[in-house]
Amino acid sequence: MESEALAALHRVFGFETFRGEQEAVVEHVIAGGDAVVLMPTGGGKSLCYQIPALVRPGTGVVVSPLIALMQDQVDALRALGVRAGFMNSTQDFDERRAVEAEFLAGELDLLYLAPERLRLDSSLHLLSRGKISVFAIDEAHCVSQWGHDFRPDYLSLSLLGERWPEVPRIALTATATDATHREITDRLRMPDARHFVASFDRPNIQYRIVPKADPRKQLLAFLREEHAGDAGIVYCLSRNSVEKTAEFLSRNGIEAVPYHAGLDAGTRAAHQARFLREEGLVVVATIAFGMGIDKPDVRFVAHLDLPKSVEGYYQETGRAGRDGLPSTAWMAYGLNDVVQQRKLIQSGEGDEAFRRRAGQHLDAMLALCETVRCRRGQLLAYFGQEEPSPAGCGNCDTCLTPPETWDGTVAAQKVLSTVVRLQRERGQKFGAVQIVDILLGRRTAKVIQFDHDQLSVFGIGEELSEAEWRGVVRQLLAQGLLAVEGEYGTLVLTGESGAVLRREREVPLRKEPKKPAADRGTSSRGERKAKAAAAELPEELQPAFEALRAWRAEQAREQGVPAYVIFHDATLREIATVWPTSVAELGGISGVGEKKLATYGEGVVAVLAGLTAPGGAGDGAGPEDPGSPDDWPEEEPEPDWT
Repeated sequence: MESEALAALHRVFGFETFRGEQEAVVEHVIAGGDAVVLMPTGGGKSLCYQIPALVRPGTGVVVSPLIALMQDQVDALRALGVRAGFMNSTQDFDERRAVEAEFLAGELDLLYLAPERLRLDSSLHLLSRGKISVFAIDEAHCVSQWGHDFRPDYLSLSLLGERWPEVPRIALTATATDATHREITDRLRMPDARHFVASFDRPNIQYRIVPKADPRKQLLAFLREEHAGDAGIVYCLSRNSVEKTAEFLSRNGIEAVPYHAGLDAGTRAAHQARFLREEGLVVVATIAFGMGIDKPDVRFVAHLDLPKSVEGYYQETGRAGRDGLPSTAWMAYGLNDVVQQRKLIQSGEGDEAFRRRAGQHLDAMLALCETVRCRRGQLLAYFGQEEPSPAGCGNCDTCLTPPETWDGTVAAQKVLSTVVRLQRERGQKFGAVQIVDILLGRRTAKVIQFDHDQLSVFGIGEELSEAEWRGVVRQLLAQGLLAVEGEYGTLVLTGESGAVLRREREVPLRKEPKKPAADRGTSSRGERKAKAAAAELPEELQPAFEALRAWRAEQAREQGVPAYVIFHDATLREIATVWPTSVAELGGISGVGEKKLATYGEGVVAVLAGLTAPGGAGDGAGPEDPGSPDDWPEEEPEPDWT
């Protein structure tokens, strides 16, 4: 006999089966148990609390920091026939009163609340007067004071278990190391919770890190050659860089808008709404943007500056490819990134313990950038998980084009010796530019001013180019053999430097590509196109897919909702492949639940009826002969389950 959970999954969401750990989580929470769930972005975390809220009596209360997205989350659920509402600071008095009345009348399946509302006695009093089926704490890593998205209001959420001990709680996150995992459990006081940890692997995302030369031009080439017309996110470290990059892309024919905390709230909300509702828009942003973004068709996430931690990098890149289709995580990374991040740690607020922890986070991020092994494997290992295969993943730059290594011990000694000579002989400290100029024997104005052409190390490094020497310095910083000091980012030795100078330690280095400015990606365009072809429809089905997309866009405009709220691309691809000729046939397609079938079924069938089916005579009938298996379309990746 079909379980209530499975029946709700099929009836509401249009899926036949759960995926991975979802069913075990759902059944555990429905039975009244607490759960801590770690799943990657796009892995289906939302279903883990939505299904229990539909099956258990009462209203599921979802604590979420994503105030700007609550309206879209609720709209998407209502499109599925789920009775959902939210309460946050964007509503006026009458709107909040209406939601409160629905909750008290038992007319809501799900109620979304911002964490700060639970500090109000009025909110706690409201919840005590209704019946609650489950508490879901989304983005639970926000409880961690070491986390990059720390929210003080999350520290008070332990009161949910104290005031409502009979209501099951489920804490969910896509980003957590073992330490953060334990902190979530301790701070939310969920000692008896069952833990579910899904694989953090996102095989549809290709991870690529390229040497930084002219980053904006490199970004432009990447977008034009690989992601023309695609929606994506570009992350920059500063507000100024965000503004200039968005302007640069717009000036060069790529529609882009900025997003950072310095913009007024109305502009930020408008840009976020455009990104969610329009196709092909690029948002250039600081990390203030994107937490919890539900847009499934983000085809790329690009970083023009080094993220502060692997957790931040993983969460930000995880906003790409939530629909399971091929996507790219691309980053341009260089020496100045390392220097700048080291300076930020030294000059930032916080005690010595905080700076030490920030340094550890940065070291792990640098190790990911400088690795010569599979990037995906290194990423998964950081989160305590096994890599996909000892041979690598086959879909990151280090697997597609394995980097060369070389014995950089002598080069390292030359750099370190230059730093030593400056300090001991002149009592001076300089940054990387001056060090490289001295090694290359350049008589620049600054070299002449300080008589550095008289040093014994002047001109001893002519065997390497400027880019190669900058790569050596960058990797020495990454390996802890050099350190950054002071406001101007001068280079100094570390406790590990002496072993290299005494020839007691070898220094293997990653070889710098010859022409980083002309980056074309790590695989040829033909290889990338071949990889993406697995997600593409046969040519004869493309007109149907585009017609369905045009119909979906019109529906979305009429209703004022993002297009993916109607149907995801993956669902439209399956519709175009199956070519249903009746509403009943459409009901068998993954992602088409009862509500969507009733709302859109006739419209979808009408779109297809107006087209000539492959092999048909224009009467809307599907292909008469399915042909041999070799002729069939390739199986589509599973759609986004959230």
